[in-house]
Amino acid sequence: MSVARIVSALQFCPGSCIFGPPARHDPAPSLQSQVFNLLLRLLPYKQQLGSAEAVQAHVQRLALQPASFEPVGLGRGVEAILTKMGGWPVYYTAPSSGHEGCNHVMFLHGGGYINEIAPAHWRFVGQMTRKAGIVCVVPIYPLAPRATAKEVVPKTAELLRMLLEDAGSAKVTVVGNSAGAGLALAACQWLRDHGHRQPSRLVLISPGVDASVSRPEQADLAARDPIQDIPGIVEAGRLYAGELDVGHPFVSPLNGAFRSLAPMTIFSGTRDLFYPDSADLAVRARAAGVPVELHLWRDQPHNYAMMPTPEGRRARAMILRAVA
Repeated sequence: MSVARIVSALQFCPGSCIFGPPARHDPAPSLQSQVFNLLLRLLPYKQQLGSAEAVQAHVQRLALQPASFEPVGLGRGVEAILTKMGGWPVYYTAPSSGHEGCNHVMFLHGGGYINEIAPAHWRFVGQMTRKAGIVCVVPIYPLAPRATAKEVVPKTAELLRMLLEDAGSAKVTVVGNSAGAGLALAACQWLRDHGHRQPSRLVLISPGVDASVSRPEQADLAARDPIQDIPGIVEAGRLYAGELDVGHPFVSPLNGAFRSLAPMTIFSGTRDLFYPDSADLAVRARAAGVPVELHLWRDQPHNYAMMPTPEGRRARAMILRAVA
C-alpha cells in the first residue's frame, strides 16, 4: 500500500494523533530538532547502513569485540538486578524506594538485531523506572547472526508470558524501539497464536516491522532519513531471518495477523524510513479491531521519541503516562 493510499485511509495529515484524541496539526519542527537532524548526518550511523558489506564488517567487528550490555546512566533512585532466564541475561530495574505494587514494563531495545543495547536505551529505562515508578524488565536477547528470529521471537514471547503471570493484576506494558518494537509485535502475535493473554499495551517507537524495506516510496525517504539506509537494513534483516524468509511474520510482523492484539501506541516521524510501515500497521491493526494511537510527527527522524529535543521530551512524557 502506498503512502498516499495509507494517508487517504487514515484521513489524517502528518503530525496528527489518529485513533485517539481528536486530530490536530503540529507546529513546524522545533529549531532544536532541525539542528539535531543536521547533526545526525555527521554521525556514522547512516554510513554503517550504506551497504551489505558495511553491515557484514560491523558484525564481524562486534563478534571479535562484543559491546557491553551492562546498565549505564540509569540515574539516581534506580536499582538494577541481573538474573538469567532461559539462558539469557535479564535485568530488572526498580525504584530504590521500593517496588511493591508497581506496574511493569518489558523493554526491548533496538539496534537492527545486530547491535547491543546502548547507553541511550538504559537512560530511557532509568527515566521510565524513576519517573513512572515501575519495574522494567530488560531481556538481553542474543544478536544476529549468532541467533535468529526462529529462536529469538518464541523465547521473548515466553519471557513475556512468564512476566504476565508473575505480575498478577499489575499492568504490564511492552515498550520497544526500532527492531525491538518489531520484536515486541512479533512476540505478542506468538502469544495470541499460542492461547496466552496479551499485555495491557504495546508502545512501539519507530517500529521496524517489514525487513524487506520494499515500498517504492522508501527509496526517496532514504535520502531524507539522517540515520538509516536501505541496503544495510535489508542485510541486517537477512542475517536475523536466518533460514526463514524475510517476509515471515517473525522477521516482518507487518505480515502477521492483528486480531486480538493489545492496544497500540505508535510513534513515528516523516523523516523515518519506516514511517509508511508504521502508518500501514495502524491501518491493519485498526481494521482488525485493535485500538491504535499513531503519533506521526512532521520532519521527525527515526527514534525521535528517545532524543534530546522538545519533540522527544513530549513523546517521552506520553510514554510515561502510558506505562505508569
